[in-house]
Amino acid sequence: MGSDIGQAGEIELEMENVAAFGKRDGRYNTLATLNQVKYTLSDRFRIAPGFALGAQRIDGVAGFDDRHHVSFNGATLEFRAKLIDRASAPFGLTLHAQPGWNRVDDGSGLRVEQYGAEFAALFDRELVKDRWFAAFNIWYGTGMTRAHATGLTAHDSEFALHGALTYQVKPGLLIGVGTRYLRSYDGGGLDRLSGEAVYVGPTFSYSLTSTLGISGTWQFQVAGHAVGDGRRLDLDNHERQQAMLRINAHF
Repeated sequence: MGSDIGQAGEIELEMENVAAFGKRDGRYNTLATLNQVKYTLSDRFRIAPGFALGAQRIDGVAGFDDRHHVSFNGATLEFRAKLIDRASAPFGLTLHAQPGWNRVDDGSGLRVEQYGAEFAALFDRELVKDRWFAAFNIWYGTGMTRAHATGLTAHDSEFALHGALTYQVKPGLLIGVGTRYLRSYDGGGLDRLSGEAVYVGPTFSYSLTSTLGISGTWQFQVAGHAVGDGRRLDLDNHERQQAMLRINAHF
Protein backbone atom coordinates (compact mmCIF):
# COMPACT_ATOMS: atom_id res chain seq x y z
CA MET A 1 0.00 0.00 0.00
CA GLY A 2 1.12 3.54 -0.71
CA SER A 3 1.04 6.67 1.42
CA ASP A 4 -1.76 8.49 -0.45
CA ILE A 5 -4.94 9.26 1.55
CA GLY A 6 -6.75 11.58 -0.87
CA GLN A 7 -7.59 15.26 -0.64
CA ALA A 8 -9.50 16.96 2.16
CA GLY A 9 -13.24 16.36 1.82
CA GLU A 10 -12.85 13.39 -0.54
CA ILE A 11 -15.10 10.37 -0.04
CA GLU A 12 -14.10 6.94 -1.32
CA LEU A 13 -16.00 3.65 -1.39
CA GLU A 14 -13.80 0.57 -1.42
CA MET A 15 -14.46 -3.16 -1.67
CA GLU A 16 -11.39 -5.28 -0.99
CA ASN A 17 -11.64 -9.01 -1.71
CA VAL A 18 -8.90 -11.27 -0.33
CA ALA A 19 -8.92 -14.95 -1.34
CA ALA A 20 -6.73 -17.79 -0.08
CA PHE A 21 -6.24 -21.18 -1.74
CA GLY A 22 -4.60 -24.45 -0.79
CA LYS A 23 -3.41 -26.25 2.33
CA ARG A 24 -1.32 -29.40 2.67
CA ASP A 25 -4.25 -31.67 1.79
CA GLY A 26 -7.94 -31.56 0.83
CA ARG A 27 -9.64 -28.56 -0.70
CA TYR A 28 -9.30 -25.15 0.92
CA ASN A 29 -10.73 -21.91 -0.51
CA THR A 30 -11.67 -18.80 1.49
CA LEU A 31 -12.80 -15.28 0.66
CA ALA A 32 -12.83 -12.23 2.94
CA THR A 33 -14.46 -9.03 1.70
CA LEU A 34 -13.94 -5.72 3.49
CA ASN A 35 -16.27 -2.87 2.49
CA GLN A 36 -15.25 0.62 3.61
CA VAL A 37 -16.37 4.24 3.37
CA LYS A 38 -13.24 6.39 3.49
CA TYR A 39 -13.47 10.08 4.38
CA THR A 40 -10.44 12.35 4.21
CA LEU A 41 -10.87 14.85 7.04
CA SER A 42 -7.77 16.83 6.07
CA ASP A 43 -4.77 16.48 3.79
CA ARG A 44 -3.09 14.63 6.67
CA PHE A 45 -5.81 12.42 8.17
CA ARG A 46 -8.40 9.90 6.95
CA ILE A 47 -10.96 7.72 8.71
CA ALA A 48 -12.72 4.65 7.26
CA PRO A 49 -15.44 2.59 8.96
CA GLY A 50 -16.14 -0.77 7.36
CA PHE A 51 -17.84 -4.13 7.60
CA ALA A 52 -16.57 -7.57 6.59
CA LEU A 53 -18.17 -10.52 4.80
CA GLY A 54 -16.64 -13.97 4.42
CA ALA A 55 -17.00 -17.32 2.67
CA GLN A 56 -15.28 -20.69 3.07
CA ARG A 57 -15.26 -23.90 1.07
CA ILE A 58 -13.23 -26.41 3.06
CA ASP A 59 -13.24 -30.18 2.51
CA GLY A 60 -10.88 -32.81 3.89
CA VAL A 61 -8.25 -30.45 5.33
CA ALA A 62 -6.46 -31.71 8.44
CA GLY A 63 -7.24 -29.55 11.47
CA PHE A 64 -10.31 -27.92 9.87
CA ASP A 65 -14.00 -28.80 9.93
CA ASP A 66 -15.57 -29.29 6.51
CA ARG A 67 -17.47 -26.09 5.84
CA HIS A 68 -19.40 -24.40 3.02
CA HIS A 69 -20.28 -21.07 4.54
CA VAL A 70 -21.13 -17.43 3.72
CA SER A 71 -21.50 -14.95 6.56
CA PHE A 72 -21.36 -11.43 7.93
CA ASN A 73 -18.03 -11.50 9.73
CA GLY A 74 -17.55 -8.25 11.62
CA ALA A 75 -16.61 -4.57 11.57
CA THR A 76 -13.49 -2.40 11.45
CA LEU A 77 -12.48 1.23 11.84
CA GLU A 78 -9.39 2.42 9.97
CA PHE A 79 -7.30 5.51 10.73
CA ARG A 80 -4.52 6.87 8.52
CA ALA A 81 -2.22 9.79 9.25
CA LYS A 82 0.14 11.11 6.57
CA LEU A 83 3.38 12.25 8.18
CA ILE A 84 5.48 12.88 5.06
CA ASP A 85 4.15 13.91 1.63
CA ARG A 86 6.26 12.44 -1.17
CA ALA A 87 5.38 15.44 -3.38
CA SER A 88 7.63 17.61 -1.22
CA ALA A 89 10.04 15.01 0.23
CA PRO A 90 12.21 12.13 -1.02
CA PHE A 91 9.53 9.62 0.06
CA GLY A 92 6.04 9.45 1.49
CA LEU A 93 5.10 8.02 4.90
CA THR A 94 1.65 7.29 6.30
CA LEU A 95 0.81 5.53 9.57
CA HIS A 96 -2.10 3.07 9.57
CA ALA A 97 -4.14 1.68 12.49
CA GLN A 98 -7.22 -0.55 12.21
CA PRO A 99 -8.98 -2.08 15.21
CA GLY A 100 -11.68 -4.62 14.46
CA TRP A 101 -14.19 -7.15 15.77
CA ASN A 102 -15.16 -10.47 14.15
CA ARG A 103 -17.90 -12.98 14.89
CA VAL A 104 -16.61 -15.54 12.35
CA ASP A 105 -12.99 -16.58 11.83
CA ASP A 106 -11.86 -15.75 8.27
CA GLY A 107 -9.69 -18.82 7.88
CA SER A 108 -11.84 -21.56 9.39
CA GLY A 109 -15.40 -20.23 9.33
CA LEU A 110 -15.83 -21.06 13.03
CA ARG A 111 -18.09 -18.92 15.23
CA VAL A 112 -15.86 -16.84 17.48
CA GLU A 113 -15.63 -13.66 19.50
CA GLN A 114 -12.55 -12.00 18.05
CA TYR A 115 -10.95 -8.63 18.80
CA GLY A 116 -7.78 -7.36 17.23
CA ALA A 117 -5.89 -4.54 15.58
CA GLU A 118 -3.30 -4.00 12.89
CA PHE A 119 -0.70 -1.26 12.65
CA ALA A 120 1.54 -0.30 9.76
CA ALA A 121 4.05 2.20 8.45
CA LEU A 122 3.48 2.77 4.72
CA PHE A 123 6.41 4.15 2.72
CA ASP A 124 6.48 4.94 -1.00
CA ARG A 125 8.62 6.79 -3.51
CA GLU A 126 8.48 7.86 -7.14
CA LEU A 127 11.73 6.49 -8.61
CA VAL A 128 11.34 7.86 -12.14
CA LYS A 129 8.77 10.59 -12.69
CA ASP A 130 5.46 9.23 -13.98
CA ARG A 131 7.05 5.81 -14.69
CA TRP A 132 8.57 3.82 -11.81
CA PHE A 133 7.19 3.65 -8.27
CA ALA A 134 8.22 1.70 -5.17
CA ALA A 135 6.36 0.93 -1.93
CA PHE A 136 7.50 -0.65 1.32
CA ASN A 137 5.28 -1.50 4.31
CA ILE A 138 6.00 -2.66 7.86
CA TRP A 139 3.01 -4.42 9.47
CA TYR A 140 2.14 -5.71 12.94
CA GLY A 141 -1.16 -7.37 13.84
CA THR A 142 -2.42 -8.76 17.15
CA GLY A 143 -5.65 -10.38 18.27
CA MET A 144 -7.62 -12.39 20.80
CA THR A 145 -10.02 -15.16 19.75
CA ARG A 146 -12.55 -17.03 21.88
CA ALA A 147 -14.16 -20.05 20.20
CA HIS A 148 -17.90 -20.35 20.84
CA ALA A 149 -17.85 -24.16 20.63
CA THR A 150 -15.20 -24.69 23.32
CA GLY A 151 -14.98 -21.40 25.20
CA LEU A 152 -11.19 -21.52 24.83
CA THR A 153 -9.29 -18.27 24.30
CA ALA A 154 -6.15 -17.85 22.19
CA HIS A 155 -3.88 -14.90 21.42
CA ASP A 156 -1.86 -14.55 18.23
CA SER A 157 0.12 -11.95 16.32
CA GLU A 158 1.88 -11.40 13.02
CA PHE A 159 4.78 -9.34 11.72
CA ALA A 160 5.09 -8.65 8.00
CA LEU A 161 7.22 -6.79 5.48
CA HIS A 162 5.65 -5.90 2.12
CA GLY A 163 7.41 -4.52 -0.95
CA ALA A 164 6.29 -3.62 -4.46
CA LEU A 165 7.80 -2.16 -7.63
CA THR A 166 5.43 -0.84 -10.31
CA TYR A 167 5.74 0.62 -13.80
CA GLN A 168 3.19 2.95 -15.41
CA VAL A 169 2.57 1.52 -18.88
CA LYS A 170 0.28 4.41 -19.78
CA PRO A 171 -1.68 6.97 -17.75
CA GLY A 172 -3.98 5.02 -15.43
CA LEU A 173 -2.40 1.57 -15.98
CA LEU A 174 0.36 0.25 -13.73
CA ILE A 175 1.82 -3.24 -13.57
CA GLY A 176 4.48 -4.62 -11.27
CA VAL A 177 5.62 -7.25 -8.84
CA GLY A 178 4.99 -7.55 -5.11
CA THR A 179 6.54 -9.62 -2.35
CA ARG A 180 5.66 -10.23 1.31
CA TYR A 181 7.52 -11.83 4.21
CA LEU A 182 5.16 -13.02 6.97
CA ARG A 183 5.97 -14.29 10.46
CA SER A 184 3.16 -15.79 12.58
CA TYR A 185 3.33 -16.04 16.37
CA ASP A 186 1.46 -17.59 19.27
CA GLY A 187 0.82 -14.84 21.79
CA GLY A 188 -0.28 -11.28 21.16
CA GLY A 189 3.17 -9.73 21.47
CA LEU A 190 5.20 -11.74 18.93
CA ASP A 191 5.92 -14.24 21.72
CA ARG A 192 6.53 -17.67 20.13
CA LEU A 193 7.20 -18.10 16.42
CA SER A 194 4.82 -20.60 14.80
CA GLY A 195 5.78 -20.17 11.15
CA GLU A 196 7.01 -17.94 8.36
CA ALA A 197 6.28 -17.58 4.65
CA VAL A 198 7.45 -15.63 1.60
CA TYR A 199 4.99 -14.70 -1.17
CA VAL A 200 5.75 -13.29 -4.63
CA GLY A 201 3.44 -12.37 -7.48
CA PRO A 202 2.28 -9.82 -10.08
CA THR A 203 0.36 -6.65 -9.26
CA PHE A 204 -1.74 -4.23 -11.30
CA SER A 205 -3.74 -1.03 -10.98
CA TYR A 206 -6.11 0.36 -13.61
CA SER A 207 -8.28 3.49 -13.68
CA LEU A 208 -11.51 2.56 -15.46
CA THR A 209 -12.74 6.18 -15.32
CA SER A 210 -11.66 9.35 -13.53
CA THR A 211 -13.54 8.18 -10.41
CA LEU A 212 -13.49 4.35 -10.64
CA GLY A 213 -10.50 2.05 -10.40
CA ILE A 214 -9.46 -1.53 -9.77
CA SER A 215 -6.23 -3.03 -8.47
CA GLY A 216 -5.03 -6.41 -7.38
CA THR A 217 -2.37 -9.06 -6.95
CA TRP A 218 -2.00 -12.85 -7.09
CA GLN A 219 0.84 -14.20 -5.00
CA PHE A 220 2.33 -17.64 -4.48
CA GLN A 221 4.12 -18.96 -1.40
CA VAL A 222 7.63 -19.65 -2.67
CA ALA A 223 9.37 -20.33 0.64
CA GLY A 224 8.51 -20.93 4.26
CA HIS A 225 8.15 -23.43 7.06
CA ALA A 226 6.03 -24.09 10.13
CA VAL A 227 7.77 -24.60 13.47
CA GLY A 228 7.99 -28.33 14.20
CA ASP A 229 7.31 -29.33 10.59
CA GLY A 230 10.29 -30.14 8.36
CA ARG A 231 8.29 -30.00 5.15
CA ARG A 232 8.63 -27.17 2.63
CA LEU A 233 6.27 -24.17 3.00
CA ASP A 234 4.20 -23.05 5.98
CA LEU A 235 0.74 -24.42 5.28
CA ASP A 236 -0.29 -24.48 8.94
CA ASN A 237 -0.48 -20.70 9.29
CA HIS A 238 -0.68 -19.67 5.62
CA GLU A 239 -1.89 -20.88 2.23
CA ARG A 240 -0.29 -21.88 -1.06
CA GLN A 241 -1.77 -18.88 -2.89
CA GLN A 242 -3.29 -15.56 -1.87
CA ALA A 243 -5.05 -13.09 -4.16
CA MET A 244 -6.55 -9.64 -3.74
CA LEU A 245 -8.93 -7.60 -5.91
CA ARG A 246 -9.81 -4.06 -4.83
CA ILE A 247 -12.49 -1.82 -6.35
CA ASN A 248 -12.50 1.92 -5.55
CA ALA A 249 -14.96 4.70 -6.32
CA HIS A 250 -14.08 8.36 -5.53
CA PHE A 251 -16.51 11.21 -4.97
